[in-house]
Amino acid sequence: MTSPSLNHSIGLVNQLATNASLHYSTDQGLISGNCSSNCSNHSTISVMTPDAGRSQQDFLIGLMLAISSSVFIGSSFIFKKLGLLRLAKKQSARAGQGGYGYLKEWLWWAGMILMTSGEFMNFAAYAFAPATLVTPLGALSVIISAVLASWKLKERLNLCGKVGCLLCILGSTVMVIHSPKEQEVKDMEHLQDKLKDPVFIVFAILVVLSAFILICYFAPRYGSKNMLIYISICSVLGSFTVMGCKGVGVAIKETLNGRNEFTNPLTYILLIIVVTCILVQLNYLNRALDTFNTAIVTPIYYVFFTSAVIAASLILFKEFYNMPAMDIVGDLCGFFTIIAGIFLLNAFKDMDISLANLPSLRKDQNNSNSNGDISAVLDRERLIEEDVLTQVTEYNDDNFTDDHNQNHIIF
Repeated sequence: MTSPSLNHSIGLVNQLATNASLHYSTDQGLISGNCSSNCSNHSTISVMTPDAGRSQQDFLIGLMLAISSSVFIGSSFIFKKLGLLRLAKKQSARAGQGGYGYLKEWLWWAGMILMTSGEFMNFAAYAFAPATLVTPLGALSVIISAVLASWKLKERLNLCGKVGCLLCILGSTVMVIHSPKEQEVKDMEHLQDKLKDPVFIVFAILVVLSAFILICYFAPRYGSKNMLIYISICSVLGSFTVMGCKGVGVAIKETLNGRNEFTNPLTYILLIIVVTCILVQLNYLNRALDTFNTAIVTPIYYVFFTSAVIAASLILFKEFYNMPAMDIVGDLCGFFTIIAGIFLLNAFKDMDISLANLPSLRKDQNNSNSNGDISAVLDRERLIEEDVLTQVTEYNDDNFTDDHNQNHIIF
């Protein structure tokens, strides 16, 4: 027989042992659970890391290709312009008049080779980076073209132009920071599904109709008077060119990864679209460069072309849909900064604006200038009053003479 106190003590000991075992098993479960979750997290990270690294690597490759493309294309404008100027000295049919004598100029061909190389780099960049990143970086070609035009073509690049170049660089940097880092199209099947989107089909029909009307009606009548006609043709077809380049780039990338996409008819359809649009663009871009100032054609073409490409990319690839609001705002701010830079680059290009002739900030000089301006205005008003009084006196004398003569005749 055991005493009640002993039984009570044994019960407490058993209860403590049970609680200890429960806490131990619970802790073990938590530990194992944490371990399993951590292990699963680590395994997930190890799986995601290569994809994230590959995406970042593709982004950098696309970025470098886009910058190199801008350098080549910006230089090509100058070489082609030099070739067209040499052709104009020979008194042959100019490109703006529908002539093709520029095909015999080696400078034009040098510019064509540079542009082709730049377009190939641009073409490759679309396979690695989003169109909303690659296309706006074309603003760098505007800077290259403006600087080389000032040097080789003796076209003016004043202080406003230099500030505009700086704004273009800053805007491009902002767009690079906020642009989408991942592509929205991974394979040709995905692209084919996007091409069947009714919204994109309507957009494509509108683009074709617009280009047809501009080429057949407006270009023959108003192309030589208004450069927006030629530039609009290049821009609306340029949206098709970029979309086609993006698709062909995806096909080439898939083929290099072991999946042959050149057995897919869509690849050849996109190739035909790209080649056709590029040929038409080159024809009308040559006419614009031959007829109008290079420093005006290049930036306006950039704004129109980039806007058309962003609109097409937004409709087809929907690259903005998965971006945070801050990145979308940053991307748009960068684009508008580039437009502001291009405006400064060209709006005041004929004005003599430099640091040397800017108004001085010293107070005494400002006061003397203002006093001089006031005295000049007073002198001008005094001369005007004297001139008016002189004219009134002469008028009265003439009237008096006429009246005297008439009275003399009557009497």
